[in-house]
Amino acid sequence: MTVALHPSERSALRRRRAPDPWRLWREAAVIAVPITLVLAALIAAALAWSGAFALGGGTPPQTRTAGSPAQSSPGSGTTGTAPLPAEPAGRPMPASATATGVTPAAPFSLRSASALDRARATECLTAALYYEAVSEPDDGLRAVAQVVLNRVRHPAFPASVCGVVYQGVERGQGGCQFSFACDGATTRVPVRSGWARAARVAAAALGGYVYAPVGLATHYHTYAVTPAWNRTLVMTDVVGAHFFHRWKGFWGTAAAFHQRYAGSEPALGPAPRLATPVIALNHPVAVAPLTPAAIPATQVQPAFRDSGTPLKPEAAPAPAPESQILDRWKNSGKPLR
Repeated sequence: MTVALHPSERSALRRRRAPDPWRLWREAAVIAVPITLVLAALIAAALAWSGAFALGGGTPPQTRTAGSPAQSSPGSGTTGTAPLPAEPAGRPMPASATATGVTPAAPFSLRSASALDRARATECLTAALYYEAVSEPDDGLRAVAQVVLNRVRHPAFPASVCGVVYQGVERGQGGCQFSFACDGATTRVPVRSGWARAARVAAAALGGYVYAPVGLATHYHTYAVTPAWNRTLVMTDVVGAHFFHRWKGFWGTAAAFHQRYAGSEPALGPAPRLATPVIALNHPVAVAPLTPAAIPATQVQPAFRDSGTPLKPEAAPAPAPESQILDRWKNSGKPLR
């Protein structure tokens, strides 16, 4: 039996049977969008990894095995290590020596420092932050500042800010604790805005600001390198492109950071990387004065042979001649009344 359909019913039936192009696009998008996001994430990770090589000096990840872990020299993008002093005899091991958490450092203070020491400490810390982490966000600068100040209070390092920042400069490349002090980075003129940002973070850290996430870290390196000493330390945090570490055992506990700030900031600077030696300002060298006798007379032109000879005093000026102006013109130029 055949049932006749009304024209409007036949039109509706055709619309239901015809494929909906927008529905097909929606179904395709449900599948394509997650795949696109995954590919984008993979590409971003690859770009970030390649950029890490540039931050670390253009070298791929590697393991540095030269030297013992406690004495290994710093490489590009790493801080150096220092030999640990002997542990105090008869002191019980603090419970925090085996703790896995992060212990914030105590606030740093320059209250007892002179104005000169404050200025030098700020300058040295600003230089370290700028050349080590100016491409990092503010937290990256704060983390590096915390490492420097942690070292100032640890007996394995000097007791001044400049002493810590430029430790090992006298030994040249391979001996500097902070790689920027020996690798020629300071030959680049600082960008004013970046230097000002580093100076603000340095002033805050020296004024007592504590960047708690890195805890008692005394070492860091970029993820473009793998120094040998990082296997002997405990990682406390990852900030930007840097991994931060503290020592294991007693020397990584808060009880070990008992060294007092000594002041007397030394006038240190980065190691020179010039072909000619640099004369330090505080070590003047006597230089013989240049005299005419040191130059052969035959090499001096006749017109300049008397150069350097004191001038004779000028003779007294001759009296002015008697005026030749007629009497009737002597008042010329005077203002009218």
